[in-house]
Amino acid sequence: MSIVKKICVLGLMAALSACGAADTATRGGTGIAAGPAFAPVETTAAVEADVQAATAPVVRIVDFKVDVPTSLRVSEANMYYPLGDIVWRGDPLGNRYEQVRAIFQDSLRLSSSKLTGDVPVAVEVTVKRFHSLTEKTRYTVGGVHSITFDLTIRHAVTGQTLLNNKTVKADLKGFGGVRAIEAESRGHTQKYRITQHLARVFQEELTPDQVLSTSTVGLVQNQPGAL
Repeated sequence: MSIVKKICVLGLMAALSACGAADTATRGGTGIAAGPAFAPVETTAAVEADVQAATAPVVRIVDFKVDVPTSLRVSEANMYYPLGDIVWRGDPLGNRYEQVRAIFQDSLRLSSSKLTGDVPVAVEVTVKRFHSLTEKTRYTVGGVHSITFDLTIRHAVTGQTLLNNKTVKADLKGFGGVRAIEAESRGHTQKYRITQHLARVFQEELTPDQVLSTSTVGLVQNQPGAL
């Protein structure tokens, strides 16, 4: 469960509890308690408003840091699956650590533009694996861009840790052969696709799950037993 979903679930369950509470009354002095009154239309509208609020962005990224440890092994071997922690061919030959860091930084900037909540957070990323496709793999069978990183999120003002060193596996299918060539002709290079993919991953990690039921019963029943 994402850090933001924890906050939203607590608030949403409290709202549902308040909406579900109904006063009882006795009928004609018989001492028999009447059943709970039907909820007015306004209550349903209020619940829907709560759902919309719960699925809206809660945080905004005000700072981020990306670490690509030099202890990670870089491979430039043009094989189908070379050994190494970093395999990258989407930029000219150069400092692969800096190139990978730049991809993560760009993806965080993209996700920041979608996250417009009130809670300021600082994001820390430590790359553990960035194994993309070699030339040989890309122009034949294709494969998987294997990407793994650790994610820590802190409140930017208080410094409170909201998410501590979560390992995120963010693999992406890598095109091969004709499909790779066609994608590149449209501007969808490996670098573009991975950057966009990581931006979506960060956005998902920092927002509530978009799978809340529209019914109040579903909202309660679908909540895990523990946060």
